Amino acid sequence: MAITDAPKIVTSRFRYDDAHTLARYEATGGYQALRKALAMPPAAVVEEVKAASLLGRGGAGFPAGVKWGFCPPGVWPRYLVVNGDESEPGTYKDRMLMERDPHQIIEGVLIASYAVGCSQAFLYVRGEMALAQERIAAALNEAYAAGYVGRNILGSEFSLDIVLHWGAGAYIVGEETALIESLEGERGMPRLKPPYFPAAKGLYLQPTIVNNIETLSNVPWIVANGAEAFSALGAETSKGTRLFAVSGHVANPGVFEVEYGVTTFRDLIYAPVYAGGIRGDRQLKAFIPGGASSPWFFEEHLDLPLEKVTVDRAGSMLGSGAIVVMDETTDAVRACHRVVRFFAAESCGKCTPCREGTTWLERILKRILDGQGRASDLELLLDVADNISPGITWPPKQTTICPLGPSAVSPVASAIRRFRHEFEAHIARNPKASGAVDATGSGAARPAALETPVPFGGHHG
Repeated sequence: MAITDAPKIVTSRFRYDDAHTLARYEATGGYQALRKALAMPPAAVVEEVKAASLLGRGGAGFPAGVKWGFCPPGVWPRYLVVNGDESEPGTYKDRMLMERDPHQIIEGVLIASYAVGCSQAFLYVRGEMALAQERIAAALNEAYAAGYVGRNILGSEFSLDIVLHWGAGAYIVGEETALIESLEGERGMPRLKPPYFPAAKGLYLQPTIVNNIETLSNVPWIVANGAEAFSALGAETSKGTRLFAVSGHVANPGVFEVEYGVTTFRDLIYAPVYAGGIRGDRQLKAFIPGGASSPWFFEEHLDLPLEKVTVDRAGSMLGSGAIVVMDETTDAVRACHRVVRFFAAESCGKCTPCREGTTWLERILKRILDGQGRASDLELLLDVADNISPGITWPPKQTTICPLGPSAVSPVASAIRRFRHEFEAHIARNPKASGAVDATGSGAARPAALETPVPFGGHHG
């Protein structure tokens, strides 16, 4: 197992019960990186983060320092928006950071705002995360009172106001343009790109940088310790450490900070210091490697490192850092339905293929589970999925503005491709199903549609 002794960059204070307070934060080196950054030219701070090769931790994995340089020169005001609307099933790493170490986020916001040239930043936190909101609000009050936020911060010419905004619990605002719509008081729906790339036309149509909570939590450490120390950790294309939230059928679910690109899925799922293996000593059936929208992985993928490029090439993604483990007792059809039902409920309704398609996928899967499945249902599922994400490929194509629609296709394609026999067994429970499916494997005729290959990426199958 590749379990390293890499330093904890963003969870180093989790061992303290009062990690959320200013007193603890200052006692453990907090806000020293801000002092250092304010003594540097803003462009030098940007270059430091670029040199660290800090990839965004929200899902897309875009280099943060490069993103900071996207704002058009000479256009003011410009804003920093912090995406704390984490809500994909099984994803809860950012919530831990907001609840346990809010001053680390605030310091990251301050340094990023100084580097980009913002005088106002917005912290958008998911509506259901009451404790996170309370902890951040209390930390902001402490930071304002101590002179870390507000006018002429630490005696410098840099001033920043931070607005804490609570969401209303819509998954779609995790998408950056939908979040901006919500901040402007509109219904959370994604904008078309182009022309609405946030760096050019973001909040109030001004240049806007949108960063994730974990991304900004790394920034104080990078500034304090230097880009070289950060980039010395991790793999060639995935530097530093990264948080992963492991849930499902494991002995010890939780959030773990591991060296990026070095630790493997097997390490994270089976090592006693992490998730501790499958509960009840059962066998692994499948796991979702990067949030509910990612294609499923299986036993043969366990030894892949947690590295963005490697996982992308294997046909899935690390995405939101949520790993959901399913043991051998899992009903693949029911698991697929649970995920699709989430996306159908969270579709904002703007794009017809997503609004109608995800709902139909959910209805067909429910019909199969209820013993009312039809022999043509697998072909129908794939046809609907193809209308949302043409070709059902990875990376996905889409007929929608944002990736929510294709997200519902991933579990359908993964489950049908690997566990087709389980779908057939459910359908065979319906005595009225036309062209009855032989779930016993006795060689009886089965519909040609069930033989339709699923052109989905990955090493398996």
